[in-house]
Amino acid sequence: MKLVTFEINGQIRTGAVTKKSMVLDLFTAATPSEQPLLATMQSIVEHEDQALDAINNLLVKNSGEHAYNFDQIRFLPPLPVPNSIRDFANFELHCLQALETSMRTRAASQPDPETAYQSYKASGAYALPPIWYERPFYFKGNRMTCSGHKSVIEWPYFTNMMDYELEFAAIIGKKGKNISHEKATSHIFGYTLYNDFSARDEQVRDQQFRMGPSKGKDFDTGNAMGPWIVTRDELPNPYNLAMSVRINGETQGSSNSSGMQHSFEDCIAFVSRDETLYPGDVFGSGTAGNGCGFETGRYLAPGDSIELDIEELGILQNTIGERRA
Repeated sequence: MKLVTFEINGQIRTGAVTKKSMVLDLFTAATPSEQPLLATMQSIVEHEDQALDAINNLLVKNSGEHAYNFDQIRFLPPLPVPNSIRDFANFELHCLQALETSMRTRAASQPDPETAYQSYKASGAYALPPIWYERPFYFKGNRMTCSGHKSVIEWPYFTNMMDYELEFAAIIGKKGKNISHEKATSHIFGYTLYNDFSARDEQVRDQQFRMGPSKGKDFDTGNAMGPWIVTRDELPNPYNLAMSVRINGETQGSSNSSGMQHSFEDCIAFVSRDETLYPGDVFGSGTAGNGCGFETGRYLAPGDSIELDIEELGILQNTIGERRA
């Protein structure tokens, strides 16, 4: 099923998408005893089996009451405040193309760009290190900065290069520690689209100290997710999904989730080594190949409409806000 968090008449509600492509208000449709269970997405995730059974019964019994068209509601992030966000770098093509862009950009500032580029390339400093193929790498994002489908993304005053990232994410549903690869799938509640917006010029400055992106990623509204969570049972194979990104209706890049070097199961097994994972933790896939302006050269501008389109997951659309002085 597809589960949403939305706002209607000033009230924040959880919902489920019906067969008629409407959103059923779960809290209103539920019995008084079920309402606390279905009041928030975090509660639904924490009580996965019980909550999904209750939601399925509501969907089966519902004959149209307490349901809204998509244009009647305001989509919020499906999990408004995740327990945590970890974003990985799992697509080889993206990593290689990003490193190539980094070399070209740095070389362009030198008196002889081509000679400088060949020197950087020969040095191996911009090669993908062998350890990348052996273990998943990630950074931790700001869980308080999430945006939903059709929301406006604020343009941080300190950047001149706003960028997008074509990703999807797994939401952890079951608490666990030292989780084996074989059992990792059962710890996934579901999946959602994820656009990890980036202040790309600021990120380049951040990484000169080799500690991660910090302000290149951390700004209000920068973690867009949605429009819904697709539960695990509806997506038995998340590793062969067509992925694409459009700006103002024009396709900028296409990819496939089969390009992931490290699966979500790999990531869960790795992160949970002597570290407890909790319901509501979010694991981002990392940017798909051809999935950002840093690779394609097409950065964002104020007013742009950007859409991530991933097979079986849907379309996540956002609009870029105006620049501020």
